[in-house]
Amino acid sequence: MSYTTLRITDAGVVLHSGHRERLAPAGHAALTAFDRFAASAAPGIYSLRAEGDRLAITALAASRLIDGMPTRARVSPLTHLRGAQPKPASPCSYDTVRQEGVATLLTSSDGSEIYEACVAAVIGWDGARLVCVPSDRPRVASVTEAALRLGLPFVEAPLLVADTLPLALINAVKGVCEVELPNRAALPQDVLATMRSLLAATTRRA
Repeated sequence: MSYTTLRITDAGVVLHSGHRERLAPAGHAALTAFDRFAASAAPGIYSLRAEGDRLAITALAASRLIDGMPTRARVSPLTHLRGAQPKPASPCSYDTVRQEGVATLLTSSDGSEIYEACVAAVIGWDGARLVCVPSDRPRVASVTEAALRLGLPFVEAPLLVADTLPLALINAVKGVCEVELPNRAALPQDVLATMRSLLAATTRRA
């Protein structure tokens, strides 16, 4: 089974190539169905689940992420794994750490390092470059982060809970989300604008 969630605008599927790659393990029939869907689907938010030669498409009401939402920290349900993992569909282990209206930051077993959020990747900004979670940390492989790495300078380094580095959450539906993070400044507005512009440029129908 391959799974992804995406946003469609009038211009097409945001992060089109990344979502197609997510569905690729399901095989040719799933990709053909995705191509048909991407070419004509109305703007909105959708989840796509590919199993065998079938692509199940579900319209979603809204993103779980809202600018300015509060955060909390919980230990990641993936600490027993290593490296980036395929995006899972619900029901899954992430359901146990999600809370409506709150972005849950998922940490190492000792609570010292942020790996991701419950519905998003986490990135930092060191004043010159994106700071991305090291590749060997357990988390969902982010198509949004992959696109930003192509367009902006970045470094991999641990994102520590006890730090003041500016952070933002990113996912394919919301894009870039600014959240409440005590003792941390927001990413600069020009950096946020550049990130959003890069993501918009990934949008296409085919």
